[in-house]
Parts: sequence; structure tokens; C-alpha cells
Amino acid sequence: MLKTPSPTTPLPSGHAEGVSNDEFRAAMSRLAAGVVLVTAQEPPLAPDDPEAPGVEDVGMTATAFMSVSLDPPLVLVSLREGARMDDLLAEQPLWAVSVLTESQRHIAGRFAMKGRISDRLLFEDIPYVRGEATGAPLVGGALATLECRTEQRVAAGDHTLVIGRVLTARVPSAEGGPLLYFRGRYRQLG
Repeated sequence: MLKTPSPTTPLPSGHAEGVSNDEFRAAMSRLAAGVVLVTAQEPPLAPDDPEAPGVEDVGMTATAFMSVSLDPPLVLVSLREGARMDDLLAEQPLWAVSVLTESQRHIAGRFAMKGRISDRLLFEDIPYVRGEATGAPLVGGALATLECRTEQRVAAGDHTLVIGRVLTARVPSAEGGPLLYFRGRYRQLG
């Protein structure tokens, strides 16, 4: 007879359920995911100071993004707890998503860097338009763009699940295939 440890007894891996961080990461890397750029505007830090910078554009690459509901139209993005985007969307509810094409790998890499330069410099040479509902950057040439308003935030382990109501949805480009993330690298179909 196989003896199963109780759910409250930590196993050698350090997790009560017996899955180490490395095992979990390796298993989930086998799930191909679409790549999006999540953007929002950070309000001015000192709105009464004419010398203070105005709104700042903020962006982050995400692969944990999905459709939740058709009626009403809802999407979900998973944000690392304490990340700049998580903190920003806790303060203000408007954000946007650009579904990246296989030719936009450089954009995904740029906004996924750890210890990166300011977001203002990251947006500098990327063509984008401002969303009519959110004011957030929508990447030119993206397969699809969505503008959202946060409906719900759910704490989930070391991440926050942000569920947003879709305010606008556009398909500006039918060219190219999607950018995918699989086994720790950006990939394309085919």
C-alpha cells in the first residue's frame, strides 16, 4: 500500500503539495501562450506642480492573459504581486492590451527585461496610438487591441489576477501570426 503524505505535511521539495518551483516552472513552460503588451498611464505625481512630469506611460509583457466572458466581455491578466503594473492598476482602473505579432518579439523582450530603463525610453521608437477610452498606448501593427476597465482584483499566491471589462476591441492588423512563448523562449507558429 502506498502511503500518501497528508496535505499539511511539507514534503522535501518545500511545498505541502510536493511540487517544487523548478518542477512547476518546467511543467508550465510546456504550455504555449500568446504574448501581449499591457499598458496604462500613470497619473502625474504632483499634478499641481507645472515643473513635474505629466502622465507616464507604463508597459509590461504578459503571457498569462485570457478571455473570461463574452457577456459581459471580460478578460484576465495575471500580474506579479508588487510589480509596477500591479501597483498602478491598484490605483487606477484603465488599461490596454496589444496582442503582439511574431515580428514584434523585440517589443516583448524590451518590456520583459528585469532592471530595465524607464518606460518612457522603452516607448520612444515604438509606433503606437492612444486608446480613446483609456489613453493608454496601443501598439501599431498588433494583431488586436483591447481597452479595459478593472472590474475585480483577486489575490492568487504571488500574483494578482486583474479582471477587466473590455471597453473597446479592434483588429487593426491581419498580417502575420501571433507571437508565442514556449519553453522559456519567444516562438512563432509553423
